[in-house]
Amino acid sequence: MKQLTHNKIQNRQKKFPITLVCDKIRTPENIGMCFRIAESFGVEKIYLHENSAPLENKKIQRTARNTINQVAADRYSDFNQLVKQLKSEGNIIVGLEITDTSKPIKNFNFTSHRKIVLILGSERNGISDVNLLDQSIEIPMYGQNSSMNVIHSLAIALYEITNQLNNLSST
Repeated sequence: MKQLTHNKIQNRQKKFPITLVCDKIRTPENIGMCFRIAESFGVEKIYLHENSAPLENKKIQRTARNTINQVAADRYSDFNQLVKQLKSEGNIIVGLEITDTSKPIKNFNFTSHRKIVLILGSERNGISDVNLLDQSIEIPMYGQNSSMNVIHSLAIALYEITNQLNNLSST
């Protein structure tokens, strides 16, 4: 067995109909990792709040590497207006949030939706208005802690979503 170097790895590049909305995520490292994870899973676009750190921020640049140039991004000022716009464009709005109606992520059928918007809540307050969501999903956890870092959650969610969508296109 031999470990491969980055230049010897050839990923099958693919885009999925997934848009991320970062609801007031402000930590530069989280923003940078959001781009890195999003690019790894073929996400089409990321929306960041206007008060989020600029993409020129050194911490974002260092964490994201070159992925901020590989994933489309835009800014928004009004969360409710953006979500309503995305919904009117035919997207299902899915929040990665623990609510009284959340479904475990593996029990949600992403393949029955043409375009998916995944909402990520802020590090402190979660999603601004869960009533705008079509569905909320949660990642089952087995320890005492009731939450995890937003970017760790994103990685797990995108793994499940893209596996479902990829299996659909493989059949």
